[in-house]
Amino acid sequence: MNYSRPHAADGSPPDLEPQRQVGILLFDGVEELDAIGPWEVLSTWTQQHPEDGWNTFCFSPDGGPVHSAKTLLIGAHHSIDDAPALDVLIHPGGPGTRPMLNDPGHLDWIRRLRATVPLMTSVCTGSLVYAAAGLLIGRKATTHWASLNLLSELDPTIITDVSSRFVDDGDLITSAGVSAGIDMALHLVARLANAARTQEIRRTIQYTQPHVDRRAR
Repeated sequence: MNYSRPHAADGSPPDLEPQRQVGILLFDGVEELDAIGPWEVLSTWTQQHPEDGWNTFCFSPDGGPVHSAKTLLIGAHHSIDDAPALDVLIHPGGPGTRPMLNDPGHLDWIRRLRATVPLMTSVCTGSLVYAAAGLLIGRKATTHWASLNLLSELDPTIITDVSSRFVDDGDLITSAGVSAGIDMALHLVARLANAARTQEIRRTIQYTQPHVDRRAR
């Protein structure tokens, strides 16, 4: 899927077009780096290069701050109800995902988003929520190493990748645990902008972990 912005007939960048939106979900019990790692990458990109036409924000169920897995209080820019329409969702993991696996309201919300959001992504055990909502039927996916068995139990049809840092399966991207969300976010910059942007952002945040495209085949 091509997410690049169209240019005018003379090749100049478009003016006054609505920004496309990347939303990072926050919730009580979210693993800190699952959310903050992608935020560091994506906000660096979107704030340094507004001409690319993307914005990154965080949102929580009620718009208020959340108590994360290790007690860090994290603020949100929006609530679910007043957040801009999403082009990309990032669903982090953490112990707060466990109640979601049996929360009909949250799972129904995820299913509704699937119908309107072009690209759904997850970090760590966020993929368990996608599995519980039925988004990963017959798809290739990954999660935190300690939850790989649970991912398969939630949906035995999932082609579980036990070794990749992230798995790009087209309109669904899942990453392994915690720090792997940074790799996934850098991959997102490459998909939504270009590889040169990725290298620039990697240098800016001084992240030298080798980046490998694990696109599903």
